[in-house]
Amino acid sequence: MQQYMLTGQKNLETATFGAGCFWGVEEQFRQLPGVSETVVGYTGHAEAVQIKYDPAKIDFEKLLDVFWNGHNPTQYHRQGPDIGSQYRSVIFFNTPEQEIAARKSKEALEKSGQYSKPIATEIVPVAPFYKAEEYHQKYFLKNGGGSCHI
Repeated sequence: MQQYMLTGQKNLETATFGAGCFWGVEEQFRQLPGVSETVVGYTGHAEAVQIKYDPAKIDFEKLLDVFWNGHNPTQYHRQGPDIGSQYRSVIFFNTPEQEIAARKSKEALEKSGQYSKPIATEIVPVAPFYKAEEYHQKYFLKNGGGSCHI
């Protein structure tokens, strides 16, 4: 597998999230206005989606909201029927600003009382990203729904 970097228009930023099966995670973000590209792959031994977005149209905080609401962040190393560290809840920050925003949003969610269990989501620096095989890319768009958690 080769390391992969999203390319494209200038002024776009990159966000990277893991929240279980990457098919469902990608589908949540792919449909958002301001998201120009999504790619599923592996980073830090986790299934993840790398997102290229226009911060003039959608900000990182909105991406965080979609992330938190798209999975159960209290499950440790799993999502639904998918079990293992590769399915963990994780925010891979690409910039110091993303780290600050991610930590603030996690703290706010913890204080909200929305969950009775602790938030298990990791917040770590982005690791090299390796693009998954082509049949995994935009899987739901190509094949319809599946067994992922969305």
